[in-house]
Amino acid sequence: MLTVDDVVSALSKCKDPELDANIVEIGLIQGIRITGGKNVRVKLTMTSPMCPVISLILADVQLRLKDIIGEGEVEVELSWDPMWNPEMMDDNLKYRF
Repeated sequence: MLTVDDVVSALSKCKDPELDANIVEIGLIQGIRITGGKNVRVKLTMTSPMCPVISLILADVQLRLKDIIGEGEVEVELSWDPMWNPEMMDDNLKYRF
């Protein structure tokens, strides 16, 4: 059965190529829901609506989640509420920049 930890682990392999950090550390994940033990819904944001790599990150999220769920369904929702801000970053990452 799929767990939130499994999803977070998969998402931590998705990198924002501009920041050279994973989307979990950056604080882009707003929510994870697992239903039926194999269907995953992820709500995430980007650092900016003008982010030039949105499509790359969304595609990477889809691929990595499909790899771990097998026959389940993946739904990715892009949200701008709340807007991302640097306070959402993992504390260790904040001090890297």
